[in-house]
Amino acid sequence: MEENLQEKTENGSNSEKKDVLILAIESSCDETAAAVVKNGRTVLSNIISSQIDLHTLYGGVVPEIASRKHMEQVNQVTQQALKEAGVALDDITAVAVTYGPGLVGALLVGVAFAKSLAFAADKPLVGVHHIEGHISANYIENPDLEPPFTCLVVSGGHTNIVLVEDYGVYKIIGRTRDDAAGEAFDKVARAVGLGYPGGPKIDRLAKEGNKDAIVFPRAKVDGAPYDFSFSGIKSAVLNYINHCEMKNEEINRADLVASFQNAVVEALVSRAVMVAKENGCKKLAVAGGVAANSALRAALEEECGKNNIKFYHPSPIFCTDNAAMIGSAGYYEYMAGVRAGWDLNAVPNLKLGEKSLRGRIDS
Repeated sequence: MEENLQEKTENGSNSEKKDVLILAIESSCDETAAAVVKNGRTVLSNIISSQIDLHTLYGGVVPEIASRKHMEQVNQVTQQALKEAGVALDDITAVAVTYGPGLVGALLVGVAFAKSLAFAADKPLVGVHHIEGHISANYIENPDLEPPFTCLVVSGGHTNIVLVEDYGVYKIIGRTRDDAAGEAFDKVARAVGLGYPGGPKIDRLAKEGNKDAIVFPRAKVDGAPYDFSFSGIKSAVLNYINHCEMKNEEINRADLVASFQNAVVEALVSRAVMVAKENGCKKLAVAGGVAANSALRAALEEECGKNNIKFYHPSPIFCTDNAAMIGSAGYYEYMAGVRAGWDLNAVPNLKLGEKSLRGRIDS
């Protein structure tokens, strides 16, 4: 395996390592992104074309509009990524692309473009799971982080506690039974009139409020101590708003969102730390868009400190959707000998850890 984890020089000698450059493309939702990543951990470029302003007009992501915008931007951001990295396409070792999960139309744009690019340049193609990318974002700025470790994955569509047993090897210990944490943030933000995207807006407003002003439920799932349920918290917030409106009582939005955020953070942190402790993990990472939440990061750092667990987190730029994280995950897939066939397709409901899908070949 060690020999596979380095590239041979042209004369076949292993005496000098050759850098592995991954050109990565991400288009699973509403960011068109491309990046060049060296050896899985050094980001040479990370270009993101966000559609947030466009979708804000509609209160959320409109899949058809997202796909069209990806088609307009994908070539431009890729060329910009190569230029900023100071490399040509010929210098690239392999092309990595997100092929699931996500919006099917958005994924198809990235997959089709990456396949065309790799085929034309005669480069290997690597398909990457979007959530695996989020987990791998932690490798970029933490050179000492290596598996095994526990990872709390929190995003708009996913909330999982994962044991990262090795590079590319995952065991899901806990998951949400209904709404993802990020989804609950967005729905509550809409209910209190903050709009889209809800997560960052709640994070900012909550700093002005009292997190203990309102007690919202911390749901537990019978027989599944590591699983989450956020629909009850969301419903409790909506009921509170309706109750206040019926009585013509003024709602302190800062207190409301601070109390809601506190309930969600407590549920996330308590379970993640419990999983780490019970599995003997001394390293805990957080990943996904909600990982940028300042209250969540602070609470995780505090609880990890109390339990002698080292806490890892990406910078906010690597928490939200980006291609650098796909480049990092793609590097470890490439080094493990995983290649995609030219029939690689978008898989919108792809599960973490699935390997034997059409278009993927374990060589």
